[in-house]
Amino acid sequence: MKTKSLCPQCLKVIDADVYEEDGKILIKKRCEEHGEFDDVYWSDAELYKKFAKWRYEGKAGIQNTERVKGCPFDCGLCPEHKSSTMLALIDLTNRCNQHCPTCFANAAVAGYLYEPTMEQLEAMMKLLRSEVPPCPAIQFAGGEPTVRENFVDIVKMARNLGFAHIQVATNGIVMAKSVEFCRELREAGLHTVYLQFDGVTDEPYKVLRGIPALKTKLKAIESCRQGGIGSIVLVPTLMKGVNDDQMGDMVRFAAKNLDVIKGVNVQPISFEGRVDESERKKGRITIPDFIRLLEEQTDGEIPRESFYPVPFVLPVSYFVEAWKGVPQLELSVHPHCGAATYVFVEHGKFIPITEFIDVEGLMEFLMEEAEEINKSKIGKLKATAKMMKLGGKFIDREKAPAVFDNVTSLTDILEKGNRESLAEFHRKALFIGAMHFQDAYNYDLERVKRCGIHYATPDGRIIPFCSYNAIHRPSVEKAFSTPLRKSDLE
Repeated sequence: MKTKSLCPQCLKVIDADVYEEDGKILIKKRCEEHGEFDDVYWSDAELYKKFAKWRYEGKAGIQNTERVKGCPFDCGLCPEHKSSTMLALIDLTNRCNQHCPTCFANAAVAGYLYEPTMEQLEAMMKLLRSEVPPCPAIQFAGGEPTVRENFVDIVKMARNLGFAHIQVATNGIVMAKSVEFCRELREAGLHTVYLQFDGVTDEPYKVLRGIPALKTKLKAIESCRQGGIGSIVLVPTLMKGVNDDQMGDMVRFAAKNLDVIKGVNVQPISFEGRVDESERKKGRITIPDFIRLLEEQTDGEIPRESFYPVPFVLPVSYFVEAWKGVPQLELSVHPHCGAATYVFVEHGKFIPITEFIDVEGLMEFLMEEAEEINKSKIGKLKATAKMMKLGGKFIDREKAPAVFDNVTSLTDILEKGNRESLAEFHRKALFIGAMHFQDAYNYDLERVKRCGIHYATPDGRIIPFCSYNAIHRPSVEKAFSTPLRKSDLE
């Protein structure tokens, strides 16, 4: 397959081939000035083909830049972009109270302070909410966003502007020190803490963060628990030879703390900047590697067949949009950007949702019913009748965990909402996912065009995650930065 990529050294757009070899999917490209580069795109060709079946063409919710230089230099969003914002990120600061060896956003390294004003933040959030449909979820990042003095007020602002889900990506240091801070954030409207969590021993932290940080992570989790924050997602940076032997243990740790930990979202390490060839090839790990590791380390309880790409659930959006007559967010991201599943924990064992629900049959059914509803005025009545008659066939109740005892049919969730059943579902279910953000070595512009995770910037743009970090971050931060003072690092 032909695609476009970047030269890792000069960042020019160059032609690339994505091809299969020895059961893997590889990417190869050549820059006239800097030579040839190759890398592993996906380490499992069979899984790559399975995920490729769920590729949809979405439509961007807002386009406020023109096509001039071409992707990825005209972000954002430009007319070439195909997906709306499913999650927006806003960097509140590039200051940090931790000094990770590989960090590229720290003020001490950059030499300047990037910290958008409250007025700029409000304008950025209003831009995101002006998308059609409006961006539903926002994550505050950095640097370390919790060191921003008025962080609680910023969370309140997001709540008042109508974001349905408000998150913070944090190393947990400030939270570990203060239960009251966690309580204030919950009352302000914070829903989820995306907690940097690289393992259940100190060794991975020494490599990735430069310090033995496990004790701090455990304290942060306990502070959230006591402060009333009931949704934490553990976010490991996965690196070969560092913490790839701890995937099973991290998921088991999450399961034991299911009262506050709702997910594990793995990020295979990205190699930014000029990297030694042997180091990159030795350390490269992809989504299929993560899935294999988890299957092995849970003794097959969470098999590779449990995982599907993000756009797999797009028929749900189509169905709800047809049912309610209100535009819904399309999760039309590239099928090879991420993978996810839900597992239930019962009697000490993991039960993936795919063990008792025919998920592929269900998605096909919902797509057909969405089309039926859109055909005529009586389409909704026909769809309701069919759901009542056939909906239950997708659930194998003998294999289903007890949480599904109260769900009598698909209409419980899809038509009525059945908040009690949904709440119980989320209390007992553990989300497990992986999102592999690109670096210049494995860059594929087709993925960028379908990205659904976007940065909002002070200059009124919405920029896809991978193009922001590979290309646009330095120019945005420098344009809105101030000189660094000694007090900024204290």
